[in-house]
Amino acid sequence: MMMKVVEAGGMGIVTDNIRVADEDNPKGYYELEQVKALKDGDESWIKDAPGKVVKVISSLLEYLPAAHKYRIVFMQRAIPEILASQKQMLIRRGEPSDGDDQEMADMFQEHLKRVRVWLANQPNMDVLYVDYNTLMVEPAADIRSVAEFLSLTENLDAMLAVPDKKLYRQKAT
Repeated sequence: MMMKVVEAGGMGIVTDNIRVADEDNPKGYYELEQVKALKDGDESWIKDAPGKVVKVISSLLEYLPAAHKYRIVFMQRAIPEILASQKQMLIRRGEPSDGDDQEMADMFQEHLKRVRVWLANQPNMDVLYVDYNTLMVEPAADIRSVAEFLSLTENLDAMLAVPDKKLYRQKAT
């Protein structure tokens, strides 16, 4: 969803369109498969990305080359919702989904803690943390923050139109 927000704001998106929209994400994934190769040292795609937006999952941020400057919009979401969303995706794919939720939640929480500390110590990375749960209920303030952070204030109305409450299906209780 955030990729659509920044695209509506006027930023170019780097995606390969390999993973297409589906029932779990009907508006698309906006991913670049090559990003997964960061861990193996393949950063060749970065030369085509200056001034553009690329989706990078939290576990791959540490592999971004230090020679570049980054502005990171870090989406945070209630962990029970992340787990519920992942479980629903696995069920739809017919894959096993019976893992220990508490164990997964603990591991993910620890991972996020380590990533936040690491990001705070990166001089080449400016980070804006955005709470997905708040954004989906009351998007205006967060969208304005993103627009200011990325200097996209000219297309604010288009950005504000992106969050779709109908797609906020896995909610924490």
